[in-house]
Amino acid sequence: MSCIRFRPTGYALSLLLLLSACTTTPRPHLPPAVTAPFAASPWGKLPGWQDADLAPSFAALLQSCRALRNKANWQPICAQAETLSPTDNAALHQFFETDFSPYQVSNPDGSSQGLITGYYEPKLMGSRVRTERFRYPLYGVPDDLLTIDLSEVYPQLKDMRLRGRLQGKRVVPYYNRADIEQGKAAVQGRELFWVDNAVELFFLQIQGSGRIELPDGTAVKVGYAEQNGQPYSSIGKKLVEMGELKLEQASMQGIKQWGEQHPDKLPALLAMNPSYVFFRELPNQSSAPLGALGVPLTDEYSIAVDARTIPLGAPVFLSTTYPGSTEPLNRLMLAQDTGGAIKGAVRADFFWGYGEQAAIQAGRMKQNGQMWVLFPKGGEPQ
Repeated sequence: MSCIRFRPTGYALSLLLLLSACTTTPRPHLPPAVTAPFAASPWGKLPGWQDADLAPSFAALLQSCRALRNKANWQPICAQAETLSPTDNAALHQFFETDFSPYQVSNPDGSSQGLITGYYEPKLMGSRVRTERFRYPLYGVPDDLLTIDLSEVYPQLKDMRLRGRLQGKRVVPYYNRADIEQGKAAVQGRELFWVDNAVELFFLQIQGSGRIELPDGTAVKVGYAEQNGQPYSSIGKKLVEMGELKLEQASMQGIKQWGEQHPDKLPALLAMNPSYVFFRELPNQSSAPLGALGVPLTDEYSIAVDARTIPLGAPVFLSTTYPGSTEPLNRLMLAQDTGGAIKGAVRADFFWGYGEQAAIQAGRMKQNGQMWVLFPKGGEPQ
């Protein structure tokens, strides 16, 4: 099953409620951001590095430079990258080996293996107005959703935002999925589109971006705008625990099939995941979905990572296997996205792109893998 694109907020919201109740006491000691041990590694340790075709990776790097070119360690790298020929593989190898230092990532327990999953950009059939066929709403951000950034006060909470709502003078957690779908949130009038399939809409929320094909054949792009701050719970895991599916059947495709066979049970199942994503319509000229770095993702060369451990924008050499197989998949990727279920050091979500084949690959991908971060020279971990 592909992994959710939600931003992590559950811990932070609990912290906000704690702070609101303790305004006269000293500031609490906050836990540090998750860190990963990095070990300097020779290039020869990266499986398949010498034979790697770096042209697609280099194109993805140029996208990262759009966001990083003004950062001190990246300025010379991005300036030099613009002078290189993307077809000269030898020169690209020399560029990476000269300007970057590889560091293998390990988990806190010292292991170097982690979970690699996949995600993609889905297509849904929809309409801008509700009809008998199109009756499941895709909402924009409701007016009563509060988003609070505490990073200026607590640097440990960088990249974490609190979501909630006002209840009188108190900030309380925002409505969960069931509450939103029952109309308790201020979502009336915030409908962007209506789609024809509740399960497809659910997985659109998991992927975080996608395309809506309208009745006249035109397609519009939508992307993540906000989230309700509630924790994510895997419905695939729930189905296994309930005895409805075997573990090997709990893929995205398996869950969709179960939903088609049990439409009466589907609402209760979806409600077991309290997280809910709100969307925005994107310009159609966007070449691909925008990741958390703010640049378009590159099919099969962008990954989502835990930004508390892996710096966004950095090249990451990934050594894993193709979905459902033992065939090696060794590739230089770019860390350009994040996700609420992407937590931990050796942990990544592989972006497969758009279309049915991408959906199949993403839905089947649940592989073991190793990761090496390429740090700019002078910006290596201390």
